[in-house]
Amino acid sequence: MKKLLFFSALMIFSFSQCTDLDIRPEDAFTEFEVFTDGEAYKSYLAKLYASYSLTGQDGPNGDADISIVNDEGFTSYIRAYWKAQELTTDEAVITWTDAGIRDLHEHSWSSENQFVRVLYYRIALIVSIANDFLKQSSDEKLQENGISAEDQALIQEYILEARFLRAMALWHALDLFRNIPLATDISAGFPAQAPPEEVFNFISSELSDIEEGMKAPRTNEYGRADQAACWMLQAKLYLNAESMIGEDYYSECVEACSKIINAGYEIQDDYAALFMTENHTSPEIIFALNSDGKNTQSWGCTTFLVQAAIGGTMAPEEYGVPGGGWAGLRTTTAMLEKFADVADIDNRALFYYDGQSEEIDNVGTFEEGIAVPKYKNISPDGTPGSDPTHVDTDLPLFRLADAYLMYAEAILRGGSGGSLQEATDLINQLRTRAYGEGSGQIEMVDLDLDFVLDERVRELYWEGTRRIDLVRYNQFTENGVWPWKGNVKEGRTTEKFRDIFPIPASDLLANPNLVQNPGY
Repeated sequence: MKKLLFFSALMIFSFSQCTDLDIRPEDAFTEFEVFTDGEAYKSYLAKLYASYSLTGQDGPNGDADISIVNDEGFTSYIRAYWKAQELTTDEAVITWTDAGIRDLHEHSWSSENQFVRVLYYRIALIVSIANDFLKQSSDEKLQENGISAEDQALIQEYILEARFLRAMALWHALDLFRNIPLATDISAGFPAQAPPEEVFNFISSELSDIEEGMKAPRTNEYGRADQAACWMLQAKLYLNAESMIGEDYYSECVEACSKIINAGYEIQDDYAALFMTENHTSPEIIFALNSDGKNTQSWGCTTFLVQAAIGGTMAPEEYGVPGGGWAGLRTTTAMLEKFADVADIDNRALFYYDGQSEEIDNVGTFEEGIAVPKYKNISPDGTPGSDPTHVDTDLPLFRLADAYLMYAEAILRGGSGGSLQEATDLINQLRTRAYGEGSGQIEMVDLDLDFVLDERVRELYWEGTRRIDLVRYNQFTENGVWPWKGNVKEGRTTEKFRDIFPIPASDLLANPNLVQNPGY
């Protein structure tokens, strides 16, 4: 069980529903009562981190941050984000029939879809909390509150982390919704909708501005962002720039990836251990969302990813959740084909076949579709997590393998500052882990964009990258077909406008400055 749990600190704030990106969170105390020392600011920052994985003040439920749906578990940021990035693709289908959930795989969502709304408002909440934190951390406020010089120095570090977390939320918003309000401070007015280029430039500028001041890689408290996390977010922003704003930033992506590659991280020998309870010790994970079965309980984050993947003849106790198993998530033959002829030797193929069929005739039957128990609430030696329901496994948001793959893709797309030979060598490191020493190696002539996309599936499946990867390759809607896409067993292409999601109808009504995304 991990000891470094930053956001298990006391959460002293209670937040109401946010519908605009500049609404200030309501707190249960006055500013004078709350912000009296550095610990209060650390607790507020902890709330900002926790907003990415927890759902409220009373885990696992009971005092929700947002209340726009009946099931608080649905309001988990990562649970909603994962569904948007995975259930919309060839990597996952779900048995459940909650209103709107099948729309994701069927590519039939609307501006009323509850899962789209949750994602939008959760992003809004994070940006709102960050904006308020930055306001409360201004030099003027620190002086007013009598904060000591020593605490003020610490708070300057917190400010950089808050700006990073806000930038990450805005990047998700840019990816998912494209045309969003850009609010960077607290205001009583309605925020204006910013063009994608403006949001992109703001995120890029923020990350460049905070980069040097953040703690060096692996020197911050576990679960908190450092320079390497900043570089990873830069790399992701720049790799996707052309598909988002039509501009080439591939050389900038190569530069960011090179910084990560040279920062002292290592590829972990045991791939499966990256998704088990002791993954906080991994030399490969750059930034993760902490999870602790006792102290950070929710029905989202990795609890969802472990529990929802278990059903059929699977034994829940083997995955650290005896008595559990929600019989929801499986994968399609389109993803399995990426492992064709090598699934029996690829150590990354963490699939469960017994009692499962590869073909899916009924999405609502768990036994149709191969199960994917990639995330487990056990340690590599088989020790179960601290709680039989809520898991101890952290969620890796950024890891070194992704940096290797981004580097290779950026080079292939014309980025300068690196080499195709180095890209090949990096990919071969991943394939050595997957197939064993001397197996699965490729030559430089084998490395092309299609290979990288398929290798991203084999390496990063179910880690929340698939939709954005397919959009970048223009294979998400018009040119991509997989089982049950478009509510057709064989799959079909869908409309290009679905590369992004709609602005929720409720926010269009609330903010007259917003215009719906085309097609919706």
